[in-house]
Amino acid sequence: MDNFKLNCLRDKEMDVSASAFVDKVAECSNETETVQSSDQGEPSVSTMLMNFTNDFDPYEALSTPLYQTATFKQPSATEYGPYDYTRSGNPTRDALERLLAKLDKADRALCFTSGMAALSAVTHLVGTGEEIVAGDDMYGGSDRLLSRVTPKSGVVIKRVDTTNLEEVAAAIGPWTKLVWLESPTNPRQQITDIRKIAEMAHAHGALVLVDNSIMSPVLSQPLELGADIVMHSATKFIAGHSDLMAGVLAIKGESLAKELYFLQNAEGSGLAPFDCWLCLRGIKTMALRVEKQQENAQKIAEFLASHPRVKKVNYAGLPGHPGRSLHYSQAKGAGSVLSFLTGSLALSKHIVETTKYFSITVSFGSVKSLISLPCFMSHASIPAEVREARGLTEDLVRISVGIEDVNDLITDLDNALRTGPA
Repeated sequence: MDNFKLNCLRDKEMDVSASAFVDKVAECSNETETVQSSDQGEPSVSTMLMNFTNDFDPYEALSTPLYQTATFKQPSATEYGPYDYTRSGNPTRDALERLLAKLDKADRALCFTSGMAALSAVTHLVGTGEEIVAGDDMYGGSDRLLSRVTPKSGVVIKRVDTTNLEEVAAAIGPWTKLVWLESPTNPRQQITDIRKIAEMAHAHGALVLVDNSIMSPVLSQPLELGADIVMHSATKFIAGHSDLMAGVLAIKGESLAKELYFLQNAEGSGLAPFDCWLCLRGIKTMALRVEKQQENAQKIAEFLASHPRVKKVNYAGLPGHPGRSLHYSQAKGAGSVLSFLTGSLALSKHIVETTKYFSITVSFGSVKSLISLPCFMSHASIPAEVREARGLTEDLVRISVGIEDVNDLITDLDNALRTGPA
């Protein structure tokens, strides 16, 4: 930390908690950045990832140090240092959170042990008798949390088609505390008007949460569209290498951020230092990875859309997608997750099991191409009759496109499609 920031800290009345210290560091750092960047515009994400300021290392190492410790020695029995216990705060985690807040243009970011841990913390903002309005097409883990866990606290869950603004408006009322969105949705790639729904929610005093895992901060920044909280499963594009689990909340407003930090600290769900360090290492190439993956996905989507054995492709980058125009008004690209229908479970199963360069696995956002049948994997916890009612059929195949040579990937898919059962 440079002398300006140290002096800044000395000049401000300090609280004894690690959280308060981090708040003061961020405040002072913002003052520094204002001075340093007054003559320059905001850099691109790729430049930001390579040049973020690490205020938590006095030696300015190019690789952020790993503070692999559970606790920190204090100056005396009655005096407190900036950190006391890693559950409450750690320099490696703080470095990652500072960077993520900057990427999402948030007032603060918090890193959790998983995306589900982050989402669980948000549900604790909602009290008994209050309501969460959520989309009916969403990640299976989120659906499980809202269907089987959150209602045990007396929270009312309303499920709606978030592409239907009239249906959303009818669901939001005086007891609505939170509106939960995905756009594009997982796995059917439906597009939600985040701006308009945020206006509806705020008119009733409700918060808006957007699960932005499919897009990443490179392609979409929902806080700029009116969201109050953005969640990323950092396991996906942020870390990018399938070697850690992590979740992120990017938050608008200091009061809300402090409330969520309190929940994180109380529940012990903060991300461990080593996982933070891995994430800091992986995130450096995020912009490059996302660009390549999206380029590959566009070509694969076009190939699948023209293939006689494919009935439908769900990908916002295709001209025929019903939400394409809306999507590009609130995102920079269509990303690299897509799904398609064959009309035959046998054929879809054959495709998933026959491809050589797509690994059969849940998750997405890895440098490695992945493939799955959501009804039997990521969305298996949703009852079959509910999936059917929502249009999530068993023949739907989801692909997360990696950074391999796209011609090899297309050839692989073509072979699987051609050799499948009639």
